[in-house]
Amino acid sequence: MTILHSVLIKDLSLNFGSISVLKDLNIEVADGEFLVLLGPSGCGKSTLLNCIAGLLEISDGQIFIKGKNVTWEEPKDRGIGMVFQSYALYPQMTVEKNLSFGLRVAGLPAAEIQKRIAHAAEILQIGPLLHRKPAELSGGQRQRVAIGRALVRDVDVFLFDEPLSNLDAKLRSELRVEIKRLHHKLANTMIYVTHDQIEALTLADRIAVMKGGLIQQLDDPLTIYNRPRNLFVASFIGSPAMNFLKGEITGTNGSPVFKAADLNISLAGYEAQQSLAPGHSVIFGFRPEHIIISDTPGPAGRSCEAIVDLDEPMGADSLVWLKVAGKAISVRVDSGRRYQPGEKVFLTFNPAMASLFDAETEDRL
Repeated sequence: MTILHSVLIKDLSLNFGSISVLKDLNIEVADGEFLVLLGPSGCGKSTLLNCIAGLLEISDGQIFIKGKNVTWEEPKDRGIGMVFQSYALYPQMTVEKNLSFGLRVAGLPAAEIQKRIAHAAEILQIGPLLHRKPAELSGGQRQRVAIGRALVRDVDVFLFDEPLSNLDAKLRSELRVEIKRLHHKLANTMIYVTHDQIEALTLADRIAVMKGGLIQQLDDPLTIYNRPRNLFVASFIGSPAMNFLKGEITGTNGSPVFKAADLNISLAGYEAQQSLAPGHSVIFGFRPEHIIISDTPGPAGRSCEAIVDLDEPMGADSLVWLKVAGKAISVRVDSGRRYQPGEKVFLTFNPAMASLFDAETEDRL
């Protein structure tokens, strides 16, 4: 039988005493897929990765890697390579010795070890560094060596535990690109933990957004960004963050309108407009780039007046802050146009790009 998945997690739970850390998780990672586990600190993402690696013993459920049940296997027998947040390099060893250490312990022939080191060094462009020690390397170079140490193991599944969090912004951006290139070259399955949504959106084939030991949404990056399943996912994903206005549905069935204070926006074109009943308390979410700002009113029922509070230049574009329905919202605009505090403008909303959430359950409508 052909195995279509590299990693299969079935009904996985983890308890520390009476505290439930992971709760009935089910994930299937396709062969060659890049899956990102994303969430705030304490959500369980690194804990889940450690369970997959065999560094934590799960309380319930099963873990399969390449069709083999590895639930109770030792980490070394799971066919995984792991890259940690800390570089975890031996300071007294050269880069070459760091790369070869695990292979020498495993008793591989010297010729095979040299072949694997040469291959990893070529892919990661660390050939000139092989005879240096970690203290002589930059942070980015050390992380490349740490990735190389996993790479030489010649495994099917790579696990990354926030590998870029110790680097500065420029290095993070550069290595993020390198990791994506590495995935394209190797076509191996990769499971990557991060709290950085930009890393998640740029690297992942799919993202598992986690909170409180549960997966809130597991989907491709565009779906998660444009169609978040609940208010938590909507608020966690996006920089700048999604705007939210609390109000209610008015109008008649089939022609719903969102009302908040003196704001009335037609929801014609929203994907689930037929299910929006008058009187329903909702939260209207819209991203800064999905609002059009202009000097003249937009189409009736989709436009409102607003006063500029602050213009925040961000280089290629700017973030304009305004007051709408008594709440501050942000709009992303081209940096070629500057807005002055107190200036009157008009906003036009696109209901097709909006997200509506039940005010009580916080689930998407």
